[in-house]
Amino acid sequence: MSEKPILLSIIEVGGYPDFSPIYQQHGYDVVVESSMRKVLKFLKKNTPSVIVAEFNFQSDFRDRTSSLESMMSVVERMDNVRTVVFYEKEYSAQFDRLKARFDFDHELLFPIDTEQLAIAVR
Repeated sequence: MSEKPILLSIIEVGGYPDFSPIYQQHGYDVVVESSMRKVLKFLKKNTPSVIVAEFNFQSDFRDRTSSLESMMSVVERMDNVRTVVFYEKEYSAQFDRLKARFDFDHELLFPIDTEQLAIAVR
């Protein structure tokens, strides 16, 4: 990898445009992962400057609301990693429960406003 800061983009479900050009425009090397297992493996060896992830409520989890909890347990022990989370309005209550446990730098409601996203990753 180059000397550019890393932006880790986690796209587990997707269904929205590829925002990589916005990330690259702001000077990031973009790494895209599609599973939390791969994200956790990546985080063992790398410290990104920014993580952009989706909140995907998973009602079948007994003890948590989404796989973001596993990631955030690792990220909260890292220095200077900013987090941006995309979420659906219909899952606001579940996302609020997650926000009660973890601090996110930016939260963006679908559909994603690209100007707000650009501000969030600066």
